[in-house]
Amino acid sequence: MTRAPILSAAAAALLLNLAAMGPLAAEDAATPAAPAMTPAPSAAPAKGEFDNSCAMGLADGQMVKTDCSVNWTAPDGKVYCFSSDKSKETFLKNAEANIKKAQDFVSAKKSAAASGKTKDFTEDDVNTAVKKVVDERTKDGAFVFRDPKLNADLHLVFEQIKNVRGMHGYGWFPNVIFHDKDEPKKQYAIDFWFKPEGQDLKLMDIRVQKGPKQEGDSWVMITRAPQAWWWLPAGEHPGDMEVTRAWQVMSAIHGYIATHKDKDGNLPIKDDKTGETLPLEFVEIHQPVRHLKKEGEYFACTDFRKPGSQDEYYDIDFWVNQKTGKLEVDNVKVHKVPVQEDGVWTQVPRYTFDGMDIEETN
Repeated sequence: MTRAPILSAAAAALLLNLAAMGPLAAEDAATPAAPAMTPAPSAAPAKGEFDNSCAMGLADGQMVKTDCSVNWTAPDGKVYCFSSDKSKETFLKNAEANIKKAQDFVSAKKSAAASGKTKDFTEDDVNTAVKKVVDERTKDGAFVFRDPKLNADLHLVFEQIKNVRGMHGYGWFPNVIFHDKDEPKKQYAIDFWFKPEGQDLKLMDIRVQKGPKQEGDSWVMITRAPQAWWWLPAGEHPGDMEVTRAWQVMSAIHGYIATHKDKDGNLPIKDDKTGETLPLEFVEIHQPVRHLKKEGEYFACTDFRKPGSQDEYYDIDFWVNQKTGKLEVDNVKVHKVPVQEDGVWTQVPRYTFDGMDIEETN
């Protein structure tokens, strides 16, 4: 698969602009001013079920906190909150079934916590975990983050935790805003991936979700492509899938990478042609994910880079099966290797997929 350009980015976030109206000029300076009116107090935010978590998110196995500004009142008088109008619309297509799914998900979390095997983590726990990581990696007033896509260390200053999302069985994904140490207008939105392990939250990875782009004298944040897999789930409960989704396959691959890295943060990959073990730096997972119809396996191409090199990229294929009922990586193969031709590094394929019955997985 052709490697995407290192600095490619796609705008994926919809920005909502609020225009502020300026004060109206007086038509006649001699006209007496009207008596000042006391503004009506703003309505208090609604208080919804599930502690204001998005009801559609819970039905999908995700924890998404809201301010309940988007809500719906059921016939029994209970208020349900949503993270967006789209979530509300989806929920109301089968409100009764979705309420039951949300209730079951919340009950399952409480039961797991009561068993003592896994703590029932909250958004506050996740916020604490983020701040701990930031503090541990801060040097000379800046959070130092290795950005594999830019192949550079970023020196950032923490601003705020924008939001926290949780996905049952997959972990927690706080989205955190930073700015460049030397240029405060250059902002980054960075995702942290934490996975519950007993009584602790284990940091699995950190990825840039949005990076800065200069437009004139100002800077804007642009969503990177491809997006991390945890931004892809929508509309289905992970435990009740009729079909395997692409993001599930990607999560299995990313989990394998995160748990098999060496002490330097590189993934040791054995080259089955040379017998050599290559320590490589993970850059990104390509889309789409593909499915071998006959064999029933899934695979995705990924980009890895030789540590210390700017241009030596390997295309590594991860093969995933679910013979045990759980998606697991069972093979890692070197698909393309870097070869220098006339001073330029290119990727040369070791094999192709010609003749295989393959379909894309959404």
